Amino acid sequence: MTGLIWFVQIVHYPMFSSVGDDQFVDYEARHQRLTTYVVMPVMLVELATAILLVSMSSPGNRVLPWIGLVLLIIVWLSTWALQVPAHNALQAGFSSAEHNKLVTTNWIRTVAWTGRIAVLCAMIHRLLPNEVANLAK
Repeated sequence: MTGLIWFVQIVHYPMFSSVGDDQFVDYEARHQRLTTYVVMPVMLVELATAILLVSMSSPGNRVLPWIGLVLLIIVWLSTWALQVPAHNALQAGFSSAEHNKLVTTNWIRTVAWTGRIAVLCAMIHRLLPNEVANLAK
């Protein structure tokens, strides 16, 4: 999701302004429908695994899983409170103000998902020495 959100933030959303007024309503409707098919299952799996990481981690190792889950909650809140309403407003037609709101507020998700990658890398880093030691046995 981190790679996808960076693509959306830097390439996809900024290009909305290039679609053209006569085609934008159709484009936005197709964008929402097709993006939901791709993104929603992955976001649900990501949420489930984040909850599992918190619930399955030992009491002394819950800080990173909790940080990851909080960052994911920020992503979900931002999606439903900011990006979905902006997309819904854009369904009526292209609006520079709504487009700007979409691009600007999407930085919240971009930063949160990027932070999750850092947290997940730290979690993997913690696990690797133990796993390598177990393989050597």
